[in-house]
Amino acid sequence: MVRTPLTPWERQRGEQLGALLREARGARSMVEVAAAAGLSAETLRKIETGRAPTPAFFTVAAVATVLGLSLDRVAAACELRLAG
Repeated sequence: MVRTPLTPWERQRGEQLGALLREARGARSMVEVAAAAGLSAETLRKIETGRAPTPAFFTVAAVATVLGLSLDRVAAACELRLAG
């Protein structure tokens, strides 16, 4: 299966999601948060760094729940469009 290349907006949205999750995680370890959300630390690392810019909805929901983020806040943080 060949993946369609991501648009610049999709890449930026993934970076914004990662930044939000990193900030919300604060001093908690990546391993602790990932385990509580039911995913691997490597998966969380990829999301936080933007290397996995389009994670599954239920993955985002699980991480957001562990971090105390509402899905409304996650969506709002990722809605900005590229200028130009």
